[in-house]
Amino acid sequence: MTPTISPNPIEDLNALLTFPFMVNALEAGTIVAVLAAVVGWYMVLRRQTFAGHTLSVMAFPGAAGAALAGLPTTLGYYLACGGAALLMRGARSSPGLGSPGRGSGAETATIATVQTVGLAAGYLFLSLNHAVLGGTETLLFGTFLGVSRGQVLALLLVAIAALAVVALATRPLLLETIDPEVARARGLPVAALDLGFLLVLALAVAATSQITGALLVFALLVAPPAAAQQLTMRPGLGLVLSIVFALVVVWLGLGVAYFSIYPVGFYVTSFAFALYLAARLWHATARRCAGPRSA
Repeated sequence: MTPTISPNPIEDLNALLTFPFMVNALEAGTIVAVLAAVVGWYMVLRRQTFAGHTLSVMAFPGAAGAALAGLPTTLGYYLACGGAALLMRGARSSPGLGSPGRGSGAETATIATVQTVGLAAGYLFLSLNHAVLGGTETLLFGTFLGVSRGQVLALLLVAIAALAVVALATRPLLLETIDPEVARARGLPVAALDLGFLLVLALAVAATSQITGALLVFALLVAPPAAAQQLTMRPGLGLVLSIVFALVVVWLGLGVAYFSIYPVGFYVTSFAFALYLAARLWHATARRCAGPRSA
């Protein structure tokens, strides 16, 4: 029987925290929301959303392939995403592929090829192994409510490591993101920063995909950071807003899904889209209001 929302929000909150599976889901959701919000903010700013989408797609064949080989699916997530990141960066830097810059035709073609091959491999692995726990649905759409305590702790360690790397490289990474040519002129290792960020992005995607699934991870990686950048381009404030937005999306999604017959993923993606739409409308309204005054 599906629980119903009461007039008392405190009572509803206590109901949410009564069951260990909901506590685990809230803790895991909080961890992946913060990780996705921070890494996603740089990803959107760097215009590498297509690369992020491809990495999220690669989580699917990684998990399916690991299950087929009798390995932990978690290992498959990390190996596939990390390998795809190395492949995309390596192919982009190879001679004869045109400009290696972000958003170039060579990069887009390489990423699209990796994505296509990854999807085909994922479905092949699933067709060869019908014993994958939860099947296609779990791998693609995740299982927020099936998170174990061990997964929560593992996600926390991964998130701490990834966020520590981003924090240590904040200034050079931001400069390389905004103006790679200036960064190169100042002697910064642009290629290393670019590869390093792709690997951190792969780590974030692999960690988040274990909870959201290979498809829904993109909602957390893109919508909250993109909404924050509609409101401000100041790095500090933008990162804070991105984290707040991601937390709101995940917490609301989990809370509403607990009292509903519909899955968590539906609410997470719906709230993320609504948030981004509201930010776009706010930005457009603010520009129209500022227009006459600036003229």
